[in-house]
Amino acid sequence: MSDINELVGRYIDTWNEKDPAARRAAVEKLWTEDGTYTDPLADVAGHDGVDAVIAAVQNQFPDFVFRPGQLADAHHDLARFTWELGPKEGEAVIVGFDVVVLAADGRIRNVHGFLDKVPAM
Repeated sequence: MSDINELVGRYIDTWNEKDPAARRAAVEKLWTEDGTYTDPLADVAGHDGVDAVIAAVQNQFPDFVFRPGQLADAHHDLARFTWELGPKEGEAVIVGFDVVVLAADGRIRNVHGFLDKVPAM
């Protein structure tokens, strides 16, 4: 495992990328072709699926930004970290915890996401 902070930074940057072409390029660089993303609200595979989930979250929360949480840890081909989503200058509205499985080339093979804090409906 290379630097966990670098991985988390690239991951968060990808979720924050608003330009569709730049976001797609970031997804292709970060995820394997058959990479998956699964959380309580999504279960997708491949670059198209991951890109679509990110775009949907951005459309749902257009004025929010992702930022790293306080926990980041890694060993072997596994990483886990927390993240926050909320207004740029405000308190996080959503907090999550992701577990990432990396491929041999260092790209993401699987993301298993958990939502620890969500707004009441």
